[in-house]
Amino acid sequence: MAAADPVSLVGYCGLYCNACRIRQGKMKEAVTNLRDIIASYGFDKIMPDLANWEPSFKHYDGFKQVMDGLVKMFGYCSGCLQNGGDPNCKVRSCAKQKNYRTCTECAEAKTCQKLDPYRKYFEPALQSIKENGVKGYTEEMQRKVDQGYSYPAEVNSPP
Repeated sequence: MAAADPVSLVGYCGLYCNACRIRQGKMKEAVTNLRDIIASYGFDKIMPDLANWEPSFKHYDGFKQVMDGLVKMFGYCSGCLQNGGDPNCKVRSCAKQKNYRTCTECAEAKTCQKLDPYRKYFEPALQSIKENGVKGYTEEMQRKVDQGYSYPAEVNSPP
């Protein structure tokens, strides 16, 4: 993972990019581990034979392409402020349009529908930013990440 100023890894919505499983390399790691297991047992070489017992193995070449695609799309994320993550993120578009660093600056944040899908995650983040500033929030989140924290999976995928 490329080194970045931790403060630059706080998204417009308040989520901390370093707490994202994709940025942490979990997708790439999972695909690499699966490939290693498949290769270590030689399954990749005997897929045609295995397909006699399990028909789905006939699609192994397509599965390899899917694994390549997962790493290509989700193997690394540069972070929200560097245009990583969902390219169609409505929160990012709105904040950039209003020239806000985070949604804490917006008077409509409490009722904003763009934040609704993940409000239970955004609200604590934005509250902490209000109370501690972006730098203080970043330090708090990085401590959690250093202890193994990552966001639940539903935060890392679009609704």
